[in-house]
Amino acid sequence: MNVTPARLRFLADRAGALADEVRALCEGVAVDAPERDPLAAAVEAAGWLDRGSEDLRRAAGDLDRLWAVRECGMPWGVCPEHGRTLSSSAGASTCRVCRRTWDHDRLTKPCAEPVTWKVTDEAGTVTMMCDGHVLGAHAVLRGATFTRLATR
Repeated sequence: MNVTPARLRFLADRAGALADEVRALCEGVAVDAPERDPLAAAVEAAGWLDRGSEDLRRAAGDLDRLWAVRECGMPWGVCPEHGRTLSSSAGASTCRVCRRTWDHDRLTKPCAEPVTWKVTDEAGTVTMMCDGHVLGAHAVLRGATFTRLATR
């Protein structure tokens, strides 16, 4: 089963509904009934379900924002396989490693490769990158976290 924002929201709705159902069940017990004290844990669990519902909604929003970023967008282009190995001449670009060529100046244009990595530096700044850009990031970002993104 694929993780999608819609699926996370569906689960958030279910968790919220279950929390409401637990609270309604517990509130239906008389205040002086012997079952009232043991049900305190159930009421607490309903609170945890509410928090879980909120967390699921937040995760759905985060996933929506993540998927909204489709292109790397770094301010320079790279070879998707070898990273920062491009040279440009006469309006065309060539990878110095694999010799792949592009009929435009890829080096001076924002990268349009698909985002495949989430990079979080030591300060907590998140940057979305393609495979080619993450090669260079591995070399220069000490203490960063590199998370491979699942494909949809």
